[in-house]
Formats: sequence, structure tokens, C-alpha cells
Amino acid sequence: MTFPDKGTADSEPAEALSEAEIEVQEDDGDAKLTAHALLEQMGGLSGLIYSSLPVLVFVPVSSFFGLTAAIYAALGVAALVLVWRLARRESVQPAVSGFIGVGISALIAWMVGASKGYFLLGIWSSLIYAGVFAISILVRRPLVGYGWSWVTGHDRSWREIRRAVLAFDIATAVWVLVFGARFLVQNHLYGLDQTGLLGVARIAMGWPLTAVAALASYLAIRTAQTAIRDSEHHVTAD
Repeated sequence: MTFPDKGTADSEPAEALSEAEIEVQEDDGDAKLTAHALLEQMGGLSGLIYSSLPVLVFVPVSSFFGLTAAIYAALGVAALVLVWRLARRESVQPAVSGFIGVGISALIAWMVGASKGYFLLGIWSSLIYAGVFAISILVRRPLVGYGWSWVTGHDRSWREIRRAVLAFDIATAVWVLVFGARFLVQNHLYGLDQTGLLGVARIAMGWPLTAVAALASYLAIRTAQTAIRDSEHHVTAD
């Protein structure tokens, strides 16, 4: 009589567990990569923090020395941030786009003839972003899901899995709320001529809310990946 090799029998579950762990680790890596890519499209977390520096200078200088001095001060700080990021060999695109953004904001403030004009670009950009993300949900093409497919190279078969689509819809909706809240609050303060509070709102609703939205994207991607993996295992079992 022969008995099964105990070592072999025990090794099979261990191997299966190892494969499952590898899948989870790969999913986690893809989710983090996608959340990071979404942040990078917004200038990166460091870029969002750097973008607060010109605002921190612009508002008080405008209050004490006037609009012209505030414009020069903001441009000077933006130039220093650009040089700093280039010296650190960080990505050139966010560094240059950040400087251009400050330049356009300063130009708008000069054309409007009021310090509050500095915030118009950010206010209306938020509305546009909110609209684009919202439309993507309405047409069943959630941008977070498409961003995940683009970053990781996965196909779009996830669109056939209801739980995955729902997860991506929720994450995309969080971005809509972030951009929508920025527009509503800051546009209201703009109408009240509250330049100081606009500066506070710009910073408080900047990188902290973006980090929250990125975290929501990460969690949604993990949920969607689990749904996709379960669907694939179900098909294999059938």
C-alpha cells in the first residue's frame, strides 16, 4: 500500500497561497501606481504643496504693498520653486506648468485690476475638472477606471463587471466632489471680495483634498481588482 507524499500534499496549498499573495501584491502595486499617476496629473503632491507658496506670499504682500508688488512677489517665488525643482532633477513638466500657472494667474489679476483675480484660473479650472469627471460617470466611462487601464496596461474588460464599474464610479465621484467644492466655496468668496479667505481656501482645499481623493481612488482600484479577479476565477471554474 502506498501513501501520498505528505510533503507534496502540504506544498500545494502553500504554493496556491503564495500565488494568491503575489496577485494581491501586484494589485496593490497597480493601485498605488494609478493613484500616484492621478496625483502627478495634478502636479504631484509636492507640486500641490509648492503651489501654495506663491499664494502665501501673494495675499499678504497685496494687503500691505498693493497688487503690483504682490504680482512680482508671486512670480519671484514661483521662479525660485522652478529652479529648486529643476535643481533636484524632478519632473520638468510639473515644474514648468506650475510656473506658467502662476504667471497666468498673475496676468489675470493684473487685467482684472484686483488681487482676487489671481484666483480666477483655479476657480474655473475646478469647475471644468468637476464637469469632465462628472460627465465620464454619466456616460459610463469613469475616468479613474480608464486611468487605471492606461497606467497599468490592462484592457477595459472591467466595464463588463458591475462591481468594478461601481467602484470606479465612486472614486470618480469623489474627484467630482473635490473639484465641485473648490469651485463653490472659492467662487462664493470671490463674489464677496474676500481675498484673504480665498488664499486660505485655496491652500486648505488644495493638496489635503487631493490626497483624500487619491486615497479614495486607491481603495476603489483595490475593490475593482478584487472583483475582476473573482470574475476571472469564476469563469475558470466554469
